[in-house]
Amino acid sequence: MSILSVSGLSKSFGGVLALRGVSFSVAAGEVVALIGPNGAGKSTCFNLINGQLPPDAGRIELNGHDLAHRTPREICALGVGRTFQVAASFGSMTVRENVQVAALAAQGRLRSPVSGLGDATAADALVAQVGMDAQAARPFAELSYGDLKRVELAVALASRPRLLLMDEPTAGMAAGERDALMSLVIGIARRESLAVLFTEHDVEVVFRCADRVIVLSEGSIIARGAPADIRADAEVRRLYLGTETAHA
Repeated sequence: MSILSVSGLSKSFGGVLALRGVSFSVAAGEVVALIGPNGAGKSTCFNLINGQLPPDAGRIELNGHDLAHRTPREICALGVGRTFQVAASFGSMTVRENVQVAALAAQGRLRSPVSGLGDATAADALVAQVGMDAQAARPFAELSYGDLKRVELAVALASRPRLLLMDEPTAGMAAGERDALMSLVIGIARRESLAVLFTEHDVEVVFRCADRVIVLSEGSIIARGAPADIRADAEVRRLYLGTETAHA
């Protein structure tokens, strides 16, 4: 069952066409990679899906709900979560408190200034789910970079999304941390029927972790399919992978 359905999505900035009639879907429990050279349109696509930008044309549907021209808050409430390339949260708050704030914000119950974060049980469950239960009481600012990424994942999951957008989830991480984080994401996606769409410059992470790969170049999809098929695709090799990576 498709959670996300994108059809004919286009976006221009001045005279530059950033996306050109892009169409794809992501199913429940599926992990799909969106890759391509710098400037291919990956970030624009993400920003359209979660409401940072309005599309010029096309449809974006989440479980049948039209997302186009909705605000990021409305889209989050409908079930879209997102992580960003640079992990960011409240450095002075603990791991648990960051997840609690995210959960309250998703429910529309967050007040300013924050006064009382309520029951920590649900937050602790999410913290444990990403393997950070032993550090729940530590300030976010004291964590290693790999642990920051895990907490960011818990924050994204606090809104109980049906679709998770992950922008360069393993950027800046050591090899072992990259594999551990993506294994965690895949396990959550399978258990909870969560649709995952991620961008990633490390093509080996893509080929190890993605169920399917979509390749963008100059705003258009030039290839889609299983990782092995994408690795062998002559046009993808020419434009993006290079012959050494393709034959590795």
